[in-house]
Amino acid sequence: MSSDTTSSLLTRFRDRPSPGRRRAWWRSPRGLLTVFVGVHLVFLVFALQLSLSGAAFSDTYIYRAWAEAGFEDQNLNGEPTPWVYPVLALVPIALAGAAGPGPFFFLWVLMITVLNGWAVGKLTDWGRDRSAHPAAWWWLGFVFLMGWLGFARVDGLTAPLVLVALVYGAAHPVAASALLSVATWMKVWPAAVVLALLTVARRRVAVVVTGMLVSAAAAGVATAMGALPRLFDFLTQQGDRGMQLEATFTTPWLWSSVLGLGGSRMYMNTEINSMQVDGPGTATMAVLMQPLLLLAAAGVTVLIVRGLRTGERAGGTDRTELLLAGSLTMITVFVVFNKVGSPQFMVWLAPAVAVGLTHHWKAWRVPAAMLLAVAAATFFVYPLFYYELSHNSPVMALVLTLRNALLVVLLWWSARRLYQLGTPEPAPVLAAKES
Repeated sequence: MSSDTTSSLLTRFRDRPSPGRRRAWWRSPRGLLTVFVGVHLVFLVFALQLSLSGAAFSDTYIYRAWAEAGFEDQNLNGEPTPWVYPVLALVPIALAGAAGPGPFFFLWVLMITVLNGWAVGKLTDWGRDRSAHPAAWWWLGFVFLMGWLGFARVDGLTAPLVLVALVYGAAHPVAASALLSVATWMKVWPAAVVLALLTVARRRVAVVVTGMLVSAAAAGVATAMGALPRLFDFLTQQGDRGMQLEATFTTPWLWSSVLGLGGSRMYMNTEINSMQVDGPGTATMAVLMQPLLLLAAAGVTVLIVRGLRTGERAGGTDRTELLLAGSLTMITVFVVFNKVGSPQFMVWLAPAVAVGLTHHWKAWRVPAAMLLAVAAATFFVYPLFYYELSHNSPVMALVLTLRNALLVVLLWWSARRLYQLGTPEPAPVLAAKES
C-alpha cells in the first residue's frame, strides 16, 4: 500500500464523525428535521405511488367515496354513511378530494404530515428547546411504529392537534380549548382531554365559551352543507354495534372462539366494516360498556379534582402535570372501556405521553416504553396479520391479548400517577416547566 493511500485512509478515518459529533447532530434541530422528513417521506412516497395508480388505502377508500358522493347517502354504493363522524371530519376529507379522486390519498397523507410537523415544532419550540428533543424523537418513533394507522384514518389528523393543545395546556386554556374542540368535532375522543382541561384550568368559563364558539362554527358548516339535522348523528350511528374483535373486554370471547369453546365466533359486520365477536354474554357486555366507561370517567374526574384541591391546600398546584396525567388516564379509559377496539385508537394515547416527556422525563418514560410496545404489537395485529387473527390464530390472539394487557397496565400506571399527585405528601418530582 502506498504512502498516499495510507494517508488518504487515515484522513478519512480522522474526519469520520466522532461519537460526540454524532450525538450533537442527533440533538440538533437539523438532525430532528432530517429524521422527521425521512420518516414522513416513507409514507408520502408510498401514498404518491398509490395515488398515481388511482388507488387509496384502508379507510381512505371510504373517505374518497364520501367526497365523490358529495357526502350524500343516496349517492353511496354500500359504504357507511359519512355521518358516523362529527361534521368537521368532513372538511379535510373535502379538501383532499378537491382535486378529484386521483390524488386524494397523497393529499390526505400530506395534510397529516403538515400537522405532525406543526406538532413537533410546537413541542420543541421549533427546535430551540433542546430538552424537548428526546420527546420529539419518541413521537417520531411512535408514528413510525404505528405505520399506516396514523395516516389512513381521521385519528391521524386529530392526534397532532391534541398534542399542540396539550403544549398550550393549562397556561393557555383558550388556545388549548379551541384546538381540542376542533379535534372533538372531527373525532369524539379529544373530549377526554377537554374534560381534564376543564377540571384543571383556572379560566373554566373561557374554556366553555371557546368550546361553544367552535361548536357554533361546526353547526355553521353543517348548515352550509344542508345537513344541520344530522349534526349529532355520530352519537347514535354506532350505538347498536357489538363487541369488536380487538376491544379489551372482548378478550375472553376471543379465546373462546380461538379454542372452539362456548359457542363464540368471529364475524364481519359489513354495515360498519368491522370484525366483531359474538357469543354468550356479548350482547349484555356491549350494553354495559357505555355505563362502565361513564363511571370510570367520573372516577378519573374525581382524582383530578382531588389532586387540584390537595395542591391548593399545599400552597401550589402543578396544573400541567395534573392535566397531562388526567388526560392520559381519561384517554386510556376511553380505550379500555370501549366496545370498539379499532387499532387506530392507540394513536390517541401518544400526545399526552409526548408532552409528558417534556415535563417530567423520568416519570413519563415508563408509559413511553409501554406505548412503543403497544404500537409494535398493534402493527402486528393490523395490518400485518389481521387475516390470521380473524381466522382464530392462537399466536395472534396471544399478541392481541398481551397488547390489551399492556393497555390495562397503562391505565393502572396513569391512575396511580394521578392518585399520587393528590396525596398530601407527593413523591419528589423533577423540576418542571412553568405550568
